[in-house]
Amino acid sequence: METTYYEYGTAAERWDRAQLFFDAKEYVTAARILTGLVDEVPEQVAPRLLLARAYYHSARLAKAEAELRAVLERDPVEHYARLMLGRTLERQGRAEEAAPQLRMAAALSGEFTP
Repeated sequence: METTYYEYGTAAERWDRAQLFFDAKEYVTAARILTGLVDEVPEQVAPRLLLARAYYHSARLAKAEAELRAVLERDPVEHYARLMLGRTLERQGRAEEAAPQLRMAAALSGEFTP
């Protein structure tokens, strides 16, 4: 794959650029930029979470699931990652696997109803 201009610059510049592409609904381009950032700083949750969202919105659900599980491995109480994982699993037709994730997301965000 050829490197393009938007993959150059400091990590902060690429992060800003990725957010701009994401906000413009250019999810594939945002994911391309974010993949490099995640490789550089795998311990940071924010780039990985935005990458998962870009994958989700571009219907690359297996990749979204993998990134969301990586986020939750690093930060098990990240409620938005749990919510996204639940929705990603639902979108793949895996409602039984999604249900516990969605319940945990609700509990972690304070919206839990028994």
